Amino acid sequence: MEHFGLKVRMAVVGSILFAFYMLVGAFGLAMFGTGAWPLVLLGLLALPFIQYKIGTWSATRGAEDMPEDGQYQHIHHMTESLSRDMGIEKPRLMVMEMGVPNAFATGRKGNGVVVVSTELMAILERDELEGVIAHELAHIKNRDVVTMVVGSSIAMMVGWVAYMVYIMSSDRGFAGIIVGMVLSNIAQMLVMVFVLAISRYREFVADDDARQYIGSGDPLARALEKISQSSQGRESKVDDSVNALCIFNADKSLLAKLFATHPPTEKRIQKLRS
Repeated sequence: MEHFGLKVRMAVVGSILFAFYMLVGAFGLAMFGTGAWPLVLLGLLALPFIQYKIGTWSATRGAEDMPEDGQYQHIHHMTESLSRDMGIEKPRLMVMEMGVPNAFATGRKGNGVVVVSTELMAILERDELEGVIAHELAHIKNRDVVTMVVGSSIAMMVGWVAYMVYIMSSDRGFAGIIVGMVLSNIAQMLVMVFVLAISRYREFVADDDARQYIGSGDPLARALEKISQSSQGRESKVDDSVNALCIFNADKSLLAKLFATHPPTEKRIQKLRS
């Protein structure tokens, strides 16, 4: 399914992120001189790529390849069928103990990875698990995973620039370093606001894609209900940097809700059943 709304949002946010990206480049030229533009350009190109590779490695650290036989055989079959329907290559399937029932996708078309927790497979029926897999495949198909990772990388670079600008213009010793770190975090959060705007919307889109490809939204809605209920009182082992990629992320504090990576689960369930 083609989602014009998601494409527009990704284009707008991509343009804003590109502007921030150029700001980082301008700082590099101002710091090292215009004669160092090849080095600055190399850094601009290499850092997001390195961050992408590190992010993928970090997300899948602790996960193991899912065997293609035995109890996992049906998961491989449903993933292959869904991938064929969506027009993408079957991603690498991995299994991981996350402490809570969850799943996430990382990578890109042709080189995607879907990680499913053992806790998730223990509580879901077959059609509910198919809904979750379809949701994760939709993220790979829509390329929004790459946007999230690159956006986070640019936010990190903007934060670094804010810190360096303050430190270079300040002569306040240790206190200046602390203030610089605070300003760096604020700058990084401001950039992440744009990335998170996509993050919440892309969950609705992936839910809708899953509903279309499995023929009904009810299995995924039931899966989300079970995931939400089973996650209460349990501690997730998933790294904070991966939370935005997961199918479920419980944001409870006021600040967490302001910078939520996911829309409210109740709204997702309501839309799936509408």
